[in-house]
Amino acid sequence: MTEDETLKVKFLVIRFSSIGDIVLTTPILRCLKNQVENAEVHFITKPQYIEIIRYNPYIDKILTLKSFSETISDIKQENYDYIIDLHNNIRTLRLKHKLKILDFSFPKLNYKKWLLVNFKINKLPNIHVVDRYFETVKLFDVENDNKGLDFFINQNNEVNIDDLCKNIEQKFAVYAIGGRHFTKKMPPKMIAQVCENQKFPIILLGGKEDFENGEIIKNNSEKIFNLCGKLNILQSASVIKQAKAMLSHDTGLMHIGAAFKKNIISIWGNTVPEFGMYPYFPGKKSEKTQPFNIKCRPCSKIGFERCPKKHFNCMKSHGIKEIREKIIKLMTDEEDL
Repeated sequence: MTEDETLKVKFLVIRFSSIGDIVLTTPILRCLKNQVENAEVHFITKPQYIEIIRYNPYIDKILTLKSFSETISDIKQENYDYIIDLHNNIRTLRLKHKLKILDFSFPKLNYKKWLLVNFKINKLPNIHVVDRYFETVKLFDVENDNKGLDFFINQNNEVNIDDLCKNIEQKFAVYAIGGRHFTKKMPPKMIAQVCENQKFPIILLGGKEDFENGEIIKNNSEKIFNLCGKLNILQSASVIKQAKAMLSHDTGLMHIGAAFKKNIISIWGNTVPEFGMYPYFPGKKSEKTQPFNIKCRPCSKIGFERCPKKHFNCMKSHGIKEIREKIIKLMTDEEDL
């Protein structure tokens, strides 16, 4: 073992899922690497999320979640000094109990979220989840550099917009129409009303499951381009990077937009920004749009496959005209983002 190796401080950062949650850990990775002398930062996540952090220069090694015994074996081989648990669930608790490595865990405040969801009593701190992540590493004198989120794309996944969308103009907006749960997503007919007859192009982004909704939204419009399900996550990020502005539901692509400092109009349904997962350090003209007169909201800290009350007013009561005016203003503003 060389002298340099003996001086290293090895961290394992845990965040198993999902896209947005992993992107929100990136300030911790950057600040650990830059502020702790001789820090070696490793990250463990589920295999399907590796691409999100594969090209992050602040990560020295990526581990993937396997079976319990295999994961324990992989971690033990690395001889970590510290575990930074930014997931903090039953699975990570089992891992930490077995490994017996000094760990620092992110407080999820589940009881306070439960109070807000079930009794509409808000005891949550008025602080973004990223800033709460920094409480986990304060013992190492790591401070927030306030540079926001990171997202890195390799050259092979940088896309040429002209190759994807014929006759598109230089200036375009993106709308991330997807969402992990139905109740986070505006109905496609409402999205179509937001997008129709706009003077600028709008590119729709989402997964394969969003393609049919994208076809409904773009119906009879030459300025709406449906790329849902046609791009991988890095290619979608490349499109966002080139956009002038962004519309998004409470979803992972929203956080990627924030990493690129895009002006984002975030559209909220059954979830609320008070959970601390709103865009972090996005463009300075970003706005949140949400209904405030829906008594059953929030109905979940995550979401449902259908509205529990069957009316879906948390999305249906959004003002289409208001959202249209917001995106038009962002797209016609000539100031740099």
